[in-house]
Amino acid sequence: MKFRFAIHFVLLLIFWSYNFEAFAQQKQAFKVIAFFTGKNDKAHISFVKEAHRFFPETGKQMGFTYDSTSNWDNMNDQFMAQYQAVIFLDTRPDTPEQRAAFQRYMERGGGWIGFHFAAFALTPSAYPQNWDWYHDHFLGSGQYKSNTWRPTSAILKVENKASAFTRNLPDTFRTAPNEWYCWERDLKKNPDIEVLLSVDNASFPLGTGPKQHEIWHSGYYPVAWTNKKYRMLYINMGHNDIDYDNKTDKELSFTFANKTQNQFVIQSLMFLGAK
Repeated sequence: MKFRFAIHFVLLLIFWSYNFEAFAQQKQAFKVIAFFTGKNDKAHISFVKEAHRFFPETGKQMGFTYDSTSNWDNMNDQFMAQYQAVIFLDTRPDTPEQRAAFQRYMERGGGWIGFHFAAFALTPSAYPQNWDWYHDHFLGSGQYKSNTWRPTSAILKVENKASAFTRNLPDTFRTAPNEWYCWERDLKKNPDIEVLLSVDNASFPLGTGPKQHEIWHSGYYPVAWTNKKYRMLYINMGHNDIDYDNKTDKELSFTFANKTQNQFVIQSLMFLGAK
């Protein structure tokens, strides 16, 4: 029995060594710029700070450079021309000039990853749906519809393992805790959208309440997708769990504490940043 266990352990080490080596061979030099707002929701602020630690360290290992800015006026042609990929960590550009510059960047072949709140739009709210190209065409999701609460981990299903975004991922995997969003539009009906990850049925019920409508018991919920007309990826993850109940504001979870989820993020960024 001990010998058999030792053999299995050695084979497992060989398997992980092979996959790490294959992953490390993707190293390439490119520049990433992350835009963020970092205000209001403590869970989103926690995620932004975590991203500012995770991406620079990952960049050292994988060969890319990570810069960040909270000045959305940097969303202009001259500034963006320095970067092969852009990340929206929490919000989106608001002025017509910023929005036009981002659209040009994407139409010229730039890479983009948006996390969690970067897709949020709800009229009326502080972030209304007043940008049709971004929410209806580029993302394809339309407005925010509902969410789960409290932040909980989910089991996700990989929809297409042949995609450059999802290669080498298992068929299903458990995520870090997150607040999960539901959208106004059915992404499966959009021929331009390829859903990459969705909530697996094994996740239900998803959420703990106390409001019953914030617990999902069934349904189809896309979590990550790409628009095939652009070099882009939206990822619903990006909301850390915070101890609001006891009013300590202690961070109870971290998005980048999950290895499989990180693999998905990193290999996606490496693909989108490729020259």
